Amino acid sequence: MGNVLVVGSGGREHALAWRVSQSPRAGAVHVAPGNGGTENRVPIGAGDTAGLAAFARERECLTVVGPEAPLAAGIADEFAAAGLPIVGPTAAAARIESSKSWAKGFMVRHGIPTARHESFDDADGAAAHARALGGPVVVKADGLAAGKGVTVCGGPAEAEAEIGRMMGSGVRRVLLEERLAGAEASFIALCDGDTAVPMAASQDHKRAGDGDTGPNTGGMGAYSPTPFVDGAMARRIQEEVIVPAVEGLRAEGTPFCGFLYAGVMIGEGGRLDVLEFNARMGDPECQAIMARADFDLLAYLEAAAAGTLGEMGPMRWDARHAACVVLASRGYPGRHATGEEITGIGQDSGGSVVFHAGTRREGGRTLTAGGRVLGVTALGDTLAGAVGAAYGRAERISWPSKYCRRDIGHAGIAAS
Repeated sequence: MGNVLVVGSGGREHALAWRVSQSPRAGAVHVAPGNGGTENRVPIGAGDTAGLAAFARERECLTVVGPEAPLAAGIADEFAAAGLPIVGPTAAAARIESSKSWAKGFMVRHGIPTARHESFDDADGAAAHARALGGPVVVKADGLAAGKGVTVCGGPAEAEAEIGRMMGSGVRRVLLEERLAGAEASFIALCDGDTAVPMAASQDHKRAGDGDTGPNTGGMGAYSPTPFVDGAMARRIQEEVIVPAVEGLRAEGTPFCGFLYAGVMIGEGGRLDVLEFNARMGDPECQAIMARADFDLLAYLEAAAAGTLGEMGPMRWDARHAACVVLASRGYPGRHATGEEITGIGQDSGGSVVFHAGTRREGGRTLTAGGRVLGVTALGDTLAGAVGAAYGRAERISWPSKYCRRDIGHAGIAAS
């Protein structure tokens, strides 16, 4: 029996711990620091590498890292140096997420398709470039931004204002790239440095409001599978994006172990471009993907840490559809209330589960403790059925400032 330590406090970490705990190989599954819905919470912050390492050593745990910040800070390097098994890339390999400009250069070096782009260290130069382009442009903060450092601008004036806002708030470098059209999808593979095993494709919903309006968030919902990634497209993404990335990172001396996330745009005529790479599992994509997982996740995680994924074969997936609806506190991703009591969560069933994110427990009550609070996830024989079941359960949950998007999965339903 193997003990596991999942690092992080969000819905992604709850979903990973939930699925790992179902493995016949699992011993105790700990989550640090966890949230109001996770079992076996460990009061050690995700940034306390020494504390996490001491706990993992004492309890003989395989460690799985959820969020990007500890990966960028080098938690995998320190665990490896101490001889502790961990699923997560080194800080050098995690640059594929922690520096968008480095990632773009990496894609160019290894022939991975992506949008045209330029990087700027000064606001005046970036603004001048936006004016020269004269049309829609995407402005990205170069560093980690928890999924919120991207703004799609309709023209030069909007881009110039966003450049000023980003660089005025401490962003040292911005990336300007062409605005692409098409369907976005999330494609994630589990890697061991040499082998990449693809997971089920999904689609995230980044904007705060219905119809993809409002500011970018960490994600307001997701569903899997997506009709925009059929078998042929999945093979293309694996062959044209994932494999070249894994081989390129290995060739550059930074082999990648962990979840490699490719956010892709599928355009007219089958054009394929990488919008971004992430060095970890997506959130809330993880919730939908884990609901469909029909394999022993712990066995694959152990193989990733040991470098033996090539012996595992493909993952199996429930043929049903999964939809995750994020319930957030009104005002997110800006200022929002916390400490509000949540009612109506109820018991999980075979067809639905509520993953906690921004919650905490206090005196037998569950309280809000963040912007994204819960991920209500349901399975259905059709995408429409899964979406309906998720919203049906979400309606029974309440707190004073609760809100959610009402159109999760609608693009997939329309395209099905």
